[in-house]
Amino acid sequence: MMTSSILPFDTNALKLETAHAKAVGEKYAEQYQSGKPYHHICLDNFLPIEIIEKVRTELETMPEAERSFDAAQERYKSQYSPDRLPDYTRRLFQAFNSRAFIFFLEEMTGIKGLIPDPYFIGAGIHKTLTGGHLDIHADFNLHPHMRVERRLNVLIYLNPEWKEEYGGSFEVWEKDMSKCVARFAPTENRMCCFSTGSDTFHGNPEPVNHPDGLPRQSIALYYYTATWDSSRKEHSTIFKPRPGSSDQSEARAKRHNALQEVLPPFLFRPIIRRLQKIGF
Repeated sequence: MMTSSILPFDTNALKLETAHAKAVGEKYAEQYQSGKPYHHICLDNFLPIEIIEKVRTELETMPEAERSFDAAQERYKSQYSPDRLPDYTRRLFQAFNSRAFIFFLEEMTGIKGLIPDPYFIGAGIHKTLTGGHLDIHADFNLHPHMRVERRLNVLIYLNPEWKEEYGGSFEVWEKDMSKCVARFAPTENRMCCFSTGSDTFHGNPEPVNHPDGLPRQSIALYYYTATWDSSRKEHSTIFKPRPGSSDQSEARAKRHNALQEVLPPFLFRPIIRRLQKIGF
């Protein structure tokens, strides 16, 4: 069954014709490659809506998350590996690693030789509960197993209609963190794609606050190239505080985590409040 969408996936077989995929990528190449301060794009009505609806239905019975985050910079967020998800959703992730989808991305981004991640390191279904957020950051730059360079993120939102005041919007920031350049609410069937580097700062720092208590849910996909060499420096996620905000820097978060490890709660809480007031 085929429906009108940017990418004409077969909704049952979850297949995409290579010629169609390349043509769509070429259509959006100029828009993507002119994105500032780093290449990015936001596309609505990305997949046939039947795909989004089927995945959302399957996610009503989720297995236990592989990873959960509840720290100052990444709160109330869980990650679910595609290998443990229901059949239709698992097959959709396989389609995103297919030759046709890679051709779409290569034509749109101008990045040749893209490598999908069969391990789905950090990828999969991301679910953020009320009050959860992900501070502004640049991603890790080297795949831990394949030793290839991270080049591209793709995010596809699974939520019903979502307004900006519900929080959780995806934000693109200037490389010097002087201001937010673009903001996209994580609404149904919206796709955000962007090139990754050590200064491509992004995140969803505003806490999720849906009036009905719905979580923010998305598909997260990462792609790589075999361009890493010994002159490069590997790094993990780099967090940056927004100007005038209470966001924690990476160094501050590490200091606070270290204190939490050694202090009992009745001492940690008042001490951390005092330290936060002086910016420690």
